[in-house]
Amino acid sequence: MKTISLKMDDEVYLHTNEILINGNTPRNRYINEALMYYNSRMYKRKHLEDILKKASKDCEKSSMKVLKEFEMIDNYDF
Repeated sequence: MKTISLKMDDEVYLHTNEILINGNTPRNRYINEALMYYNSRMYKRKHLEDILKKASKDCEKSSMKVLKEFEMIDNYDF
């Protein structure tokens, strides 16, 4: 386990202390769990963003293909 020095905004510190006083979780465990939660959420969000960007590009390619097909129909002489 690593030791770090942490500076917290007064408001965050007071709010965290309120939570810790009312709960049974030690401050160290609470901060570790908060960081694990934040890190996993950020990773999932970034991963989802990458998936959505790829899907959007694939959709754009497909839409352009369909648009070109419709343009060819307009040029077709019935």
